Amino acid sequence: MHYTEIMVRYGELSTKGKNKRTFISRLTQNVKRALHDFPDVKIHGERDHMYLELNGADSELVAQRLEPIFGIQNYSPVVRLPRDMEAVKKTAIEMVQSVFKEGQTFKITTKRADHRFELDTNDINQLLGAEVLRNVPGIKVQVKKPDIEVKVEVRLEGIFLSCQRIPGAGGLPVGSGGRAMLMLSGGIDSPVAGYLAMKRGVEVQAVHFHSPPYTSPRALQKAKDLTAKLTAYVGSIQFIEVPFTEIQEEIKRVVPEGYLMTVTRRMMMRLTDEIRRQNNGLAIVNGESLGQVASQTLQSMVAINEVTATPIIRPVVSMDKNEIIEIAKKIDTLELSIQPFEDCCTIFAPPAPKTKPKLEKAQSFEARLDVEGLIARAMENLVISEIKTGDTSDQQQESTFADLL
Repeated sequence: MHYTEIMVRYGELSTKGKNKRTFISRLTQNVKRALHDFPDVKIHGERDHMYLELNGADSELVAQRLEPIFGIQNYSPVVRLPRDMEAVKKTAIEMVQSVFKEGQTFKITTKRADHRFELDTNDINQLLGAEVLRNVPGIKVQVKKPDIEVKVEVRLEGIFLSCQRIPGAGGLPVGSGGRAMLMLSGGIDSPVAGYLAMKRGVEVQAVHFHSPPYTSPRALQKAKDLTAKLTAYVGSIQFIEVPFTEIQEEIKRVVPEGYLMTVTRRMMMRLTDEIRRQNNGLAIVNGESLGQVASQTLQSMVAINEVTATPIIRPVVSMDKNEIIEIAKKIDTLELSIQPFEDCCTIFAPPAPKTKPKLEKAQSFEARLDVEGLIARAMENLVISEIKTGDTSDQQQESTFADLL
């Protein structure tokens, strides 16, 4: 079936009152970013619907890109025709034939925005219904809950036909809830946390700590590949690589083994918060799940959080591992996350980290470090890239730039 447009319907946006225009504008931007490699598609975000003029683009490929974008309730591929009932009859038959399966039922539903059109709603329903019955063997009419509903809309600019309503991702447009830094480790939990934060409208920028030669280029690429998976929900995500080798070596040199993890996490939190400040972010998102590892006890969270007053969003804090894994499977990050590459959270990991660290001891051990100097040098050498939907690993490397901040 050759579709000419896709009509997008909004979800929660209908409840946003005077702010609705802002939400629609954000959703329109996200759809444009997700379709950045479809230059012929024209996108119009209007108050009640969004229209995508395909201009020859493959409707199935465009529809696939829309599926994960938050803020879309559902969408329909549409054929736009001149106000010629012979063409409408022919297209209605082809449309039903393209989706019909043996034993299915149908009905025609017409809406006339232009009441001057020569046929009224009932005339069009009966005319097209009779044509479908004559040309699709085995199909029957069912007014209540039909398997196939052909929707016909008569407007001044033409007649529009559709017969599919594809569910969208729901949620709120990414960016409508402000910006936050996502602490992306490369494990299972943090991509899931990023996905859940984005579903509620939060724009995330991925912050990844990298410690060569203790962590490998493949571990870094794994984090970028996970970020690429998350771009499906927004179109593009900024990836910020933080050089962490000097800091981890210094912590290893001066901090007692039991507090290595606590002090390391405090330094990560400081750096993420400074990146947030420079990028006008409002919060930090991480994949902490209460009780999962030593750094995720309430006592550890208190000791680590003490370095910042910034809100910390923990979308998976109350989930068990199986629940997190189910979401990771759904968003297609699990297979990447379980690849066995060392990351900053596992190198230098002590065999018996403190699960109930004392804040005073963490502060005391940390005083042996040149905290400000270490933070400043790491911030001077951030590596920043923009990862877009559909980017390959080579394209990710080509887009890397270091001077955005």
